[in-house]
This record gives sequence, C-alpha cells and structure tokens, in this order.
Amino acid sequence: MKIYIDGIFYDKKDAKISVLDHGLLYGDGVFEGIRAYNGLVFKLEEHIDRLFESAKSIMLTIPMTKKKLIEATILSLRENGLKNGYIRLVVTRGVGDLGLDPRKCRNATIIIIADKIALYPKTFYQKGLEVVTVATPRNLPEALNPQIKSLNYLNNILAKVSAINSGVEEAIMFSWDGHVAECTGDNIFVVKNGELCTPPVYLGILNGITRQVIIGIARKNKFPCTEKILTRHDLFIADEVFLTGTAAEVIPVIKIDSRPIGTGKPGRITRELMREFHALTKKEGVRYSVK
Repeated sequence: MKIYIDGIFYDKKDAKISVLDHGLLYGDGVFEGIRAYNGLVFKLEEHIDRLFESAKSIMLTIPMTKKKLIEATILSLRENGLKNGYIRLVVTRGVGDLGLDPRKCRNATIIIIADKIALYPKTFYQKGLEVVTVATPRNLPEALNPQIKSLNYLNNILAKVSAINSGVEEAIMFSWDGHVAECTGDNIFVVKNGELCTPPVYLGILNGITRQVIIGIARKNKFPCTEKILTRHDLFIADEVFLTGTAAEVIPVIKIDSRPIGTGKPGRITRELMREFHALTKKEGVRYSVK
C-alpha cells in the first residue's frame, strides 16, 4: 500500500507523522471518506467541497486547491492499482507543541489513504442488520457541530463500544433531548406506510452525502420523504429501517433492541433504494483509469 503524505507516497510501514501533530494530540483536523466504484470516484467533488467547509469552520487552511486535492486523490487510487476502493482523506492542523494553541501549527498535514473496505459482511446486506439503541447521546451541535467531520470521534466510539458489548455491530444514538439522531457512522431512515422519514440535521446529525443521494432517489421515484423528529417508539413500529453512509452504502436493519422491524426481513422499499443507489454509483462521479 502507498500512502500519500504532503505530496509524497510512502510504503505503509514508512508512512509516519510527528507525535506533536495536533491531529494526534487533540483530534484537531478534518476528514472525508470517499468510495470508488469500477474506476469512478462517487461524488468526489461533493466530498471535497465538504472537506473544505469542515476546514473553514475550524479555521484550518488546506494548503492545496480543490482541483489539486482531487488530482492527488485520483493519483492515490492509481498508485495503489485500485478501481474499487475506499479513500480516507485527512487534513490535520499539523505539527505544533504540547499546548492547545493552533497558531503554533505552521503547516497543515494532508494524508490520503486508498484501500479496499468491507464495513459489513455481505450477508448483512442480504438478510439485514441487528442494532441497539444506546445511552451515549450525540454531541450537542453547539459544542461540536456534526457538520464538521472532525478527527475527534470519541463520542461515536463510545456508542460503538456499547454496541459491541451488546453483541451487535451498530448503535443508534439520540440527541440530548431524547430524539433519534444517527448511528455511530451512518444516517438512519424509517419507512412507515410507504413514507420515508429521517431525522432533521438541526437535531445534531451529519447531513451525509449518501443520505442526500437516497433522499433524491426516493423523491425521483415518488416515495414521500420527509425530515421528521423521531422517537424510539417510531423505530419499534416502523415497517422498514435502513442506514446510509459512504462506507456502509445502504444497509437494511431488521432488529432494534431485539425487536423485529416489520416482517423481520429487508423491506421492499429498502431493497429498491439499494438497487437504485448501486446503479447511480456507476454513473455519477469523477472517472479515472488505472494503468
């Protein structure tokens, strides 16, 4: 594996950053996860735009233009011979000292990792995923806005630990006032009486790119789709539930807190949206070739 760090490709064993990098010391940085499908980087420009927005929000200057960063991302896929893969694009505040002062970090660090990924086993997409609700609430938006994809993911990791301790792979997190927010790494959708509902972003969730794609597909196919405040009760009585994310794509949920959802099998609307999503990944994005 070849990993890009500040313009140079290193072998995996040689890819290193300073122990004084504020990304390591304080989670001071931003990232994006991006997928490539058969030589097409899906929604690459949208991901790069969001990375720059996250950086701007925390007053972090990315020392590359969007165009150059897109070129570096494509080059990382080529260097690793990947037509299908997952790209993790990371920008840290850079090397500073042991204090918090970001002014001590003179140059940001850019890291691009391109590899293969299988977030969940194939059987989960066919038969569905079991999840649990957890007590760890989503961060207050006023404390750390989830629209900033920051390197500080401890809130999500604590919820993930609760899921693992419960014997499942994913957890549903709630807002500080008890409403459904999102999962540790995915957005959530509920289907009831043919209508899709997903929590509104103001509750403290990431407006995921895959989430936006699914909303667009649903409306194109005349499925009613709304942003709506949801409770634990809404989850339990749903006809279908599914999750969306760049790494997870679209994955059905068939049990929540050991309660079967709908028939206990992936629902019709979920399966249709999965098919439409995969068809779209073959058409939208930035095309590249691997020598």
